[in-house]
Parts: sequence; structure tokens; C-alpha cells
Amino acid sequence: MSNVDSRLAELGVTLPTAPAPAANYVPFVIVGDLVFVSGQISMNENGLITGKVGVDLDVAAGAAAARTCAIGLLAQVKAACDGDFDRLVRVVKLTGFVNSSPDFTDQPEVVNGASDFLVDVLGDAGRHSRSAVSAGALPRDVAVEIEGIFQIR
Repeated sequence: MSNVDSRLAELGVTLPTAPAPAANYVPFVIVGDLVFVSGQISMNENGLITGKVGVDLDVAAGAAAARTCAIGLLAQVKAACDGDFDRLVRVVKLTGFVNSSPDFTDQPEVVNGASDFLVDVLGDAGRHSRSAVSAGALPRDVAVEIEGIFQIR
């Protein structure tokens, strides 16, 4: 069991099976030592986490939704590494999209749900560059969508 798998177990997190694409794209692309992971939407064992942050969800609920996106990202990275988290070197960059009202300005605090989770699981290897962007709407009305770039060996 890798250190990542052990840490996820300590946190009580079970990675889902890496979701298949919902349209005409692939879940990840490997170029050299980088894995580009397509956007992962906010969902948990009960289904999609939907709604506008700042209207239907508060910042804490939005951050919890972002955390589920990070779990999806790790599931895709594990699939890209043929199940071997020991190949993961670091998180390079996240781009987070928050389905939010026009007057909502706390997108960084929402995307922190993903960033904090990745640092909690990966330590310094989880520290990354990042963008947190407001979106007037996201697919299927999900609250958050996050894409990521990861370095592997």
C-alpha cells in the first residue's frame, strides 16, 4: 500500500472508480511526466452536488463539494498511474470553477476545499499553483468543477 493509499485510509476516504467521460473527451492525457486530468464535478455517493454557491450553498458546503472534486482527481491520477500512487510526484496546478451568483466573491475559499484536501493527503507534494474562477453555470448544475495537472514518474 502506498503512502497516499495509507493516508486516504487514515482519513476514511475511499476513492471511487475513476468516472468515465460523459461526452467526447478522455478523462486524462499523459504528456511526458505530466498528467492532465479533465474536470471532475462535485459528486458523492448520493449523486451530484448541485446548486449555486452564494444562493443554494454556503461557502462551507461549496468547499465540501470542491473536496469531492479533489477525490475524483486522485481517482483519475491513480488510474493514469495504473493503480500505483508511488508514481505520483506532485500536484502542479488546479483550476477550479465555482457555480456562483454574480455577487459572490469567495471562490478561493470554496476551491480551498480541494487544495486543503490534497495538501492533507500528499503533504508538500500536494502544494500547487491554482486558479479559482466564477462560473454562471456548470454542467448538470453542479456546484464545483476542478481540473488538474499532476507530475508523475
